Amino acid sequence: MTVCIIIPSRYGSTRYPGKSLAPLRGASGAVRSLIRRTWDAACQVSGIGQIVVATDDARIEAEALGFGAEVAMTSPDCANGTERCAEAMERLDPEPGIVVNLQGDALLTPPWFVEALIAAMRARPEIAVATPVLRCDAEAMESFLADRRAGRVGATTAVFDANGRALYFSKEVLPHTGRDLAAGETCPVFHHVGVYAYRPAALRRYTAMPAGPLERWEGLEQLRFMEHGEDVFCVEVEARGARFWELNNPGDVARIERVLATRGIE
Repeated sequence: MTVCIIIPSRYGSTRYPGKSLAPLRGASGAVRSLIRRTWDAACQVSGIGQIVVATDDARIEAEALGFGAEVAMTSPDCANGTERCAEAMERLDPEPGIVVNLQGDALLTPPWFVEALIAAMRARPEIAVATPVLRCDAEAMESFLADRRAGRVGATTAVFDANGRALYFSKEVLPHTGRDLAAGETCPVFHHVGVYAYRPAALRRYTAMPAGPLERWEGLEQLRFMEHGEDVFCVEVEARGARFWELNNPGDVARIERVLATRGIE
């Protein structure tokens, strides 16, 4: 079962226009664009047959071609990364058995997060869509709450049932705790990691579904599957000491550069 990673990337981000080309300084002082660093992260995943940057912007295309990436130009009408992945997938020959959507702002995604999704889908044929979730520690939880107090839209949280089937995703911190965690208490909040794995048929079904009110209000593309009765499975992963953040706002740059320095990423 072949696997293709598609990195959807657009220039006109609502919260951070042009962020795909945002320069990020690594541990040695080397500066690379966000899209380059996300492609570098994709290259670390084992068992991948193909990596494609999917964009509608000539500036991103030029940047990606400049560092040697394969590029699929897609329509500017794609509403989100899942739609962009679906369009890019139709150009792949042969068609992969699994398509991974590694979003263009997810440069700090550890390779084992993606490998866990692939393993879950290979082991469980009933899973058509999967996404990783990471249990928050006290530091991550406080960062989420600080973003909310400051009025910033930051990371996404996930709630799911005992079998891993997603119940909801939100930009709010769910479940609501209402108090500080006691010493040694397990945090009930899971950080949703912005990566998805799909079977091709699920991607095709997605593009035939209209966006629902929850997707529009939350701005979370995966809710479209759920609003139309499609299961999204959450695969719990472990950080193994790696700090994970997406680049959502300009203020995240310094935080991410600190992580690059800590990890020794050039």
